[in-house]
Amino acid sequence: MKKVLVYYPFPLAKQTNSGSKLRPHEMYKAFCEWGAKEGIEVILISGTSAEREKQFCQLQNEGKLTNLLFCYMENQTIPLWLTDPEHKPQKPLIDWKVLRYLKKHHVPVGVFYRDVYWKFDELYPLKGWKKKIMQTVYRWEERFYEKYCDVIFLPSMEMGKYVSIRRPMVDLPPGGKRKTIPLKQRDNNVSKAIYVGGINNDDYGLFLLLDALEIVNQEKTIVHLTVVCRKNEYDALPVSKKERIKQLNVEVKHISGEELDRLYAQMDFALIPRIRSEYNDFSVPVKLVEYLSNGLPIVATSCLAQKRFIEEDGYGIICDDNKHSMAEAIRDMIEYQDGYRNNIVRTFVEKHSWVARVEKVKKTLMGEDE
Repeated sequence: MKKVLVYYPFPLAKQTNSGSKLRPHEMYKAFCEWGAKEGIEVILISGTSAEREKQFCQLQNEGKLTNLLFCYMENQTIPLWLTDPEHKPQKPLIDWKVLRYLKKHHVPVGVFYRDVYWKFDELYPLKGWKKKIMQTVYRWEERFYEKYCDVIFLPSMEMGKYVSIRRPMVDLPPGGKRKTIPLKQRDNNVSKAIYVGGINNDDYGLFLLLDALEIVNQEKTIVHLTVVCRKNEYDALPVSKKERIKQLNVEVKHISGEELDRLYAQMDFALIPRIRSEYNDFSVPVKLVEYLSNGLPIVATSCLAQKRFIEEDGYGIICDDNKHSMAEAIRDMIEYQDGYRNNIVRTFVEKHSWVARVEKVKKTLMGEDE
């Protein structure tokens, strides 16, 4: 039987409360679904370095690492040698052993390279000598992947110019889920919009969105906004900002999971108002595919990666990161949302589900044409 190895050099998170924690679970589940359909066994190695070494040795001894078609792996936001508890590697050579074995047996390897925030002084929290040491370790990790991996998968192609790994690069943004989206009764007088995300940093763009909302509703209310955020972030807002939210009749909720899904079902469209920056230009917010999974067209700012994703298949409207451009985009969305919603229904799951991501990994690593 043909096999595929999924290699995660870290323990899988029990709480998937962020995109970086959710993605490994979703990709593994998608690999299992794809493997069951294609008659391919999917083998997972993950955990602490000691657990990975035990799993690898056992699989080798049992002869289960033969007939491997390819290996898909992911890194974390810290170098792979430091993913053990307290960042103290128990078995520091295990990743080298696994990758060397795969190279020796001519098994193609693709790694999802998650982030390059450590290359941005304004984002990387460490300072002084600690920063210099850690950045050196990150560069070792880049060299490691260059030596042992055949393809580098990225959240977006826009991120590629910041990755110093001389290997082919392929975009593999977050995937979406197939959901049954209930038909909703639309209020022709007032549209319902939703923003889900951070509110404790100006880069997220919530208060830009509020400025645009004020313009849109200046003469009469034509859109009602619901903001879903973490309670601690809302509690920490200055009184003046809370008053601004209240003044514009914005509803604030602190929900997730099924409760959030039920809220999505009541909405007409969603918003991603991030301020353009060098970093935001290449990052792909997980909420983008979450909105689309729930059938919601999107009004988003012109950060390059999200702009390309949304415009390529007609999933929403792009605006500049200023209040007048966003207000105009919201008005246009209110008028034309049905067309964008039809585009999502027609192509999103087929092109952007997690299983579609697995298919792309397979075609890339097996040298098949898209």
